[in-house]
Amino acid sequence: MRNFGSFALGLLGAAAVAAASDVHELDTETFKPFMQENDLVLAEFFAPWCGHCKALAPEYEEAATTLKEKNIPLIKVDCTAQGSLCQEYGVEGYPTLKVFRGLDNISPYAGMRKAPAIVSYMTKQSLPDVSIVDSNTLEGFKSADKVVMVAYFGADDTASNETYTAVAKELRDDYLFGATNDAALAEAEGISQPGLALYKQFDDGKDVFSGEFTEENIKAFAKVASVPLVGEVGPETYAGYMAAGIPLAYIFAETPEERQTLAAELKPLAVKHKGALNFATIDAKAFGQHGNNLNLEVGKWPAFAIQETVKNQKFPFDQSKTLTAEGVGAFVDDFVAGKLEPSIKSEPIPETQEGPVTVVVAHTYNDIVLDDDKDVMIEYYAPWCGHCKALAPKYEELASIYSSNPSLAAKVVVAKVDATANDVPEEISGFPTIKLFPAGAKSSPVDFIGARTVEELANFIRDNGSHRVDGVAARAEAEAEAADGEQMPEQAAAASEVPKEGEKDEL
Repeated sequence: MRNFGSFALGLLGAAAVAAASDVHELDTETFKPFMQENDLVLAEFFAPWCGHCKALAPEYEEAATTLKEKNIPLIKVDCTAQGSLCQEYGVEGYPTLKVFRGLDNISPYAGMRKAPAIVSYMTKQSLPDVSIVDSNTLEGFKSADKVVMVAYFGADDTASNETYTAVAKELRDDYLFGATNDAALAEAEGISQPGLALYKQFDDGKDVFSGEFTEENIKAFAKVASVPLVGEVGPETYAGYMAAGIPLAYIFAETPEERQTLAAELKPLAVKHKGALNFATIDAKAFGQHGNNLNLEVGKWPAFAIQETVKNQKFPFDQSKTLTAEGVGAFVDDFVAGKLEPSIKSEPIPETQEGPVTVVVAHTYNDIVLDDDKDVMIEYYAPWCGHCKALAPKYEELASIYSSNPSLAAKVVVAKVDATANDVPEEISGFPTIKLFPAGAKSSPVDFIGARTVEELANFIRDNGSHRVDGVAARAEAEAEAADGEQMPEQAAAASEVPKEGEKDEL
């Protein structure tokens, strides 16, 4: 009985925990009334069997508990039980997160799926574009999020007010924005009006803007100042580093202690080159394979490499050398001065092109993909990728439409590149990735995101290519001509033909 009693108490405890959840589970009957009663809600549409949903669950619960104090409710809807409701709101995958401001103002959640990120994002959503602060609220506002910005300008400075508000509207999902016209407060903060400070919960805690008060300058300042001098690359930060628009210097090491030691040793380099490139450590045990993408020898740690994120060029530091501030410093100086040549990983150039799909390697990428006279569709694939293997026969069929017709081949090329064995200038996040580089517009490739059928791919080339080649129509025309040729009767022998010996005319 004691065992049963313990078991029963355990069940009661589990039930109490479940009942204590701060995430509201809604259904078709309760969803719309709840949204009408609350000004701001984060909704998760999920399926119980979904692995990503299970991974999100504890983070979502933690965020819900924190945001409950701010009167920002988090809800969830089980799409396996409430299918019509999920369909009504355009749910196509799990989990889908949406921000509701009533039933008529709905936007996708654009933050990371970790509790602190959810709290930060929804806190920003709950505030106006620019919050007015004063001597009583400034200190609290500074610590309201990991990064906040406060502008200091006079009450009659309309131009600065409009400039700052425009930036805040554009970047409200990224930062908290505050403003004050208290001249004494600006003086106490060491800021001349119009001025701006970015307060952060890392490094020195504060960066002061010193440029001309323009939208572009403020946005550029925020990008640089909001990133730690030596941060950490991981699933939650990688996209931010890629979007920063400046090179990223990776410090690979296997243990937290080693990463901390190297970060401290190389921090003066981060200070010296702040704004020119970002520095970040990366867990070589968990993410060591990323070193292969930077042309490092995986397993040979610690290591250092720079990635030119815009051009996706790689500059690995010699792994036979010890990482020191002096050695790495000279390497970084040479990179910033433009004295280093990027490392290029490439398969051998094919002696001949076999098959209708043009095979591209790193050393032929520019000549083929960036040929300004042709629309070039290219598939970035991985040999182990199942989706790539499934696409292969359709892609071959697509390529044959153009390669078999000389007039079309002069305008359209269908190509592929093994993105695991060749360096490419594009940042590839998954396989297969398909892009179209239109003739005359190579700097503006178009991503293919439709159904991977021959017709959809051909129509994509037609609609987005500069030459507007209609591959589907061309294929239909060729098939019609072939069919006509097969149906034509065999031509009778010419009447003037001289009979061969032993033959005779037949009536």
